[in-house]
Amino acid sequence: MSDTPRRKIPEAALGRLPVYLRILVDLSAEGTGQVSSEQLAELAAVNAAKVRKDLSYLGTYGTRGVGYDVQFLTYQIQRELGLNQSWPVVIVGAGNLGQALANFTGISERGFHIVGVVDKDESKIGSLVGGVRVKHADELAQIVLSKSVSIGIIATPAQQAQDAADALVRAGIGSIMNFAPTVLSVPRGVNVRKVDLALELQILSYYEQRRNNGLRSVPTGEQSGPVSA
Repeated sequence: MSDTPRRKIPEAALGRLPVYLRILVDLSAEGTGQVSSEQLAELAAVNAAKVRKDLSYLGTYGTRGVGYDVQFLTYQIQRELGLNQSWPVVIVGAGNLGQALANFTGISERGFHIVGVVDKDESKIGSLVGGVRVKHADELAQIVLSKSVSIGIIATPAQQAQDAADALVRAGIGSIMNFAPTVLSVPRGVNVRKVDLALELQILSYYEQRRNNGLRSVPTGEQSGPVSA
C-alpha cells in the first residue's frame, strides 16, 4: 500500500473504527478470513455505504465480490489508531472508579498500559492498584516524564476534575479521558474525551420510559396488554 498521506478522518468515522476493529478481532478468532462491507455493516449496525466510506480514509477499498481481508484490515485500523504500539497511561484518582479502570484487563488488551495511579488521599498512597503502586498527586509530573506518558485518565469527583486536568496539562499530557461529570477547560491542542456515565444512563432512562409507555398505552375500553407495533 502507498505511504502517501491519507485524508484526515472525520470525527464520526473515527468513532466507528474501534467498533469495526472489535468486530474484526472477533471474526479473526472465529477463523473468518474475508468480510464484505455488507457483513461488517450489519454487525456494526450501520449501512454498507458508510462502512466503505469510513474504510476509504485508510486507503483501502476491498475487492469487488470478495470483500476485505480480515487480518490486513485489522492491521490497517490498528495502525491508523496508533495501536501498533503500547501507550503508557496515568490515572488521576484512586477511588472506586480509578481502581476499576486500573484493574480492567481490557485496557492492556487494546494496547494501553497503566504505568501510574496518583491521588491526594494519604490513606490511598502506597496501596497497590492494578499492579501499580499509588503515588501522591505531587509525583504526577515525575511519572509522566519518567514513563513517557502522553495519555491521562481523570477518575476524580467532579469538583476535583479541573485541578486534575490542570496538573496533567502542566505535566505535558496531550490527551485526556475524563470520567468526571463536568466540562473541563484545557489549552488548545489538548484532546479531551468525556465519558459521562450518568448522562448515558439518563439517555437509557428516556428510551426505557418510551418503551414502557408504549407497552402500557392502550385505547380506553380495551384490556391492557402489550401493544403490537
